[in-house]
Amino acid sequence: MKLLRTSVAAAFVALAGCQIVPTAPPAVQPPTPPHAVYTPATFDALPAWRDDALAAAWPAFLASCKALVARPATPPAWNAVCAAAGAVDGRDGAAVRSFFETHFTPWRVSASDGRETGLVTGYYEPLLEGSYARSGQYATPLYAPPDDLLTVDLAELYPELAGKRVRGRLDGRRVVPYWTRADIDAGRARLAGKALVWVTDPVDAFFLQVQGSGRVELADGSILRLGYADQNGQPYRSIARVLIDRGEMTLDQASMQSIRRWGVEHPDQLQALLDENPSYVFFRILPAPAPGSLEARIDGPTGSLGVPLLARRAIAVDPQAIPLGAPVWLATTRPLSDAPLQRLVMAQDTGGAIRGPLRADFFWGFGDEAGREAGRMRQQGRMWLLWPAGAAPPAAN
Repeated sequence: MKLLRTSVAAAFVALAGCQIVPTAPPAVQPPTPPHAVYTPATFDALPAWRDDALAAAWPAFLASCKALVARPATPPAWNAVCAAAGAVDGRDGAAVRSFFETHFTPWRVSASDGRETGLVTGYYEPLLEGSYARSGQYATPLYAPPDDLLTVDLAELYPELAGKRVRGRLDGRRVVPYWTRADIDAGRARLAGKALVWVTDPVDAFFLQVQGSGRVELADGSILRLGYADQNGQPYRSIARVLIDRGEMTLDQASMQSIRRWGVEHPDQLQALLDENPSYVFFRILPAPAPGSLEARIDGPTGSLGVPLLARRAIAVDPQAIPLGAPVWLATTRPLSDAPLQRLVMAQDTGGAIRGPLRADFFWGFGDEAGREAGRMRQQGRMWLLWPAGAAPPAAN
């Protein structure tokens, strides 16, 4: 009986098709992502503001100022703030505190959907073993950007898409997406002569791409510092999420360390797992900072702001919500703990997975200990933007 009703309905539609024009279904609009909302606050409202050793963050703030005053698009209020910083003794904690309380206003950051807390993860600067020459021991390359990688600034075509870029390559006369990680690993990309260095471990190389920068110790004991140069334009996909979705680990178990263990236990499946993340990062060799310079004092990798990152005093943010260079009060907890982690940090970096007004990535520093903390960090946190006093906060995007 069901078949008969279906056939009759089909016949009716066929007979009436020349007389009735069906209405097109309404277009389904994707949900608008939440944007940042800034609410004025006081310094007394910042959790543990009086307890932080603010002088420890002063070199990071000076680095932000150095970058901000050099940028024509920086709001004018920053010029006065950064000029005033030149008269402050950065070793005097009371003077630093007075400076921030005089020249800044805190703004509590929330999301337009009502949320006041968000995810805080961690990252670090790893150390890998490598060589300029490929060998059986050093078989995994770290590449400079390929010559056929195109970057298209969409604002040149559509002004309303200012700040939006896409990456691709030419296929004949068409621009198509650039090769995925799996394609690059399979040798399809034009990367001959682009290897900066060869390292020992593909998992280390993968996590170096996730971190965005790191150091490579060469056989002669010298250190090569690498920084982010470009990316293939493919979306980032968490391989931890892949393993969770497969039921091979739980969310509580997910960490960099647990992924490494999985790779040791499943060597024949490791490459396929890494290729689940189509995003691929290319590097550049960073010059050594001048002795005695601010950069040498900080001695960290270069973030998206173009300044070195000070360990435990810098975060990666979504610049659509938190302007790069700005001080931020971060209130979260230490990895796998309820112990408070509340301090002044600088928004000096970005990341492919750092999206949304309440998302932050905390920079732990260099080496194995920093890596252990970063690999376990998946906490909830709140943020307050410190913006020049008397100036309106940035327009929400």
